[in-house]
Amino acid sequence: MSKGKVVIFSAPSGSGKSTLVHFLMEQDPTFGFSVSATSRPPRGEEKHGIDYFFFTPDEFRSRIAADEFVEYEEVYPGRFYGTLKSQVERQLEHQNILFDVDVKGGCNLKRYYGNRALFIFVQAPSIETLRERLVNRGDTLPEEIDKRVSKAEYEMTFAKFADRVIVNDNLADAKRDVMSAVEKFLDE
Repeated sequence: MSKGKVVIFSAPSGSGKSTLVHFLMEQDPTFGFSVSATSRPPRGEEKHGIDYFFFTPDEFRSRIAADEFVEYEEVYPGRFYGTLKSQVERQLEHQNILFDVDVKGGCNLKRYYGNRALFIFVQAPSIETLRERLVNRGDTLPEEIDKRVSKAEYEMTFAKFADRVIVNDNLADAKRDVMSAVEKFLDE
């Protein structure tokens, strides 16, 4: 069987990326989902190899030194997130893979997989809309919203590196645009 393709979703917090990723997974359940690695401890019922691959910071650093990651980021001191090459290559042998990553990870994955990857950047129609969505969620403290909005302004500068930018102003339109972009890419 021919090797699969990679579809990468990246976006600022509050843009609706997770909603679109879940929608795509429902529409095409043959997609595999990339399980990331992290150096943070498991939360609640999270399981190693299912929710994340959990490593200590030292184990993560050793794997970085051994060039085992397609991409990784030290989000906070000692708190790493990344994508294991071995995991992705195993999945690509028999399926297309969907990634939900931060903007730097999205750029790194696109650079690594080149034409085998479609990099979709999802954004809210404006920073004001993004702030409103975060406020309306009701699960984020005001100071955290300010941090996320500030970070979103920076993250939006990465849209120019994407193959496709989907402005999530209307969810039905955004879903249609995502399906169209992904179907076209997979048919190439």
